[in-house]
Amino acid sequence: MTDRKWLVIVNPNAGGRRGEHEWPGIRKLLQNEGFLFDPVLTEAPLHAVSLAQEGVAKGYRDIIAVGGDGTLNEVANGVLHQQKVPATEINLGMITVGTGNDWARMFSVPSGFTGAIRVLKEKKTRLQDVCRVTFGTNGSTGERFFVNLAGIGFDAEVVKRTNREKMKGHSNSMIYLWYLLTTLFSYRSTRLQIIAEERERKGEYFDISIGIGKYNGGGMMTVPYAIADDGLLDVTLIRKIGKWEVIRSLPLLFNGKIGQNKKVEIFRTRSIEITSDPPVNLEADGEALGTSPFRFEIVPSALRVIVP
Repeated sequence: MTDRKWLVIVNPNAGGRRGEHEWPGIRKLLQNEGFLFDPVLTEAPLHAVSLAQEGVAKGYRDIIAVGGDGTLNEVANGVLHQQKVPATEINLGMITVGTGNDWARMFSVPSGFTGAIRVLKEKKTRLQDVCRVTFGTNGSTGERFFVNLAGIGFDAEVVKRTNREKMKGHSNSMIYLWYLLTTLFSYRSTRLQIIAEERERKGEYFDISIGIGKYNGGGMMTVPYAIADDGLLDVTLIRKIGKWEVIRSLPLLFNGKIGQNKKVEIFRTRSIEITSDPPVNLEADGEALGTSPFRFEIVPSALRVIVP
């Protein structure tokens, strides 16, 4: 191993406090593999953003996120927003202890700790795209990067409800499934205006997915053709659709054939703007962010990640 120290950012609340329970074992595995590292634990939402920024300012260039997709999102935002060095000089890896772990699934990062640490030790890196999104928040405009996938409409409402349970320390796939089903029977499609590379679309939409990666919700392929380093956003639009048709189409989400549904449109773009009346919710990398209007813009080859 190199004598350069790693910064390990641990989210103890990830996966329904799985991060807290698993960290002692992960720490021992890292030590046994010869890693020199300094661990820091997050104490509040968005804490990982500032921890990553402070770490880079102190000289760390190799960072491991121990958590779920939301933890990785925060660490990546810290890396991308800091101005000490170019973001691509930072190597970012992950050990998953979250619920969905869709970013790791995209890159085939092992879910087992031993396998994930082996990937970190081999330290093969590649550049991936990220997306910059602006959104409404409390009467002002917010900005965030995401590294995997964003959802608007139904998906964002499910995440918003699920995250209330996360705040209570409850997080697992069954809770997500419960809110997916209950939200399905209460959610109403929203009228949206969508502009992508000068083409305008208007209508009632049930859900929109915008992806760097293809997976969300613990393995659903809502943007099945997404490639993480092609310089493009993959977009899946689902027009107004009946509840039972959604249920019948669920297998298509898991086998990557959602585009076979006639109410689904899939395309690629470098940027996209979305407005709505009434406002509609947004989630990115499993975290509820804000409401419309939105602007999404690809940032090619922006993040250096450690993957198999």
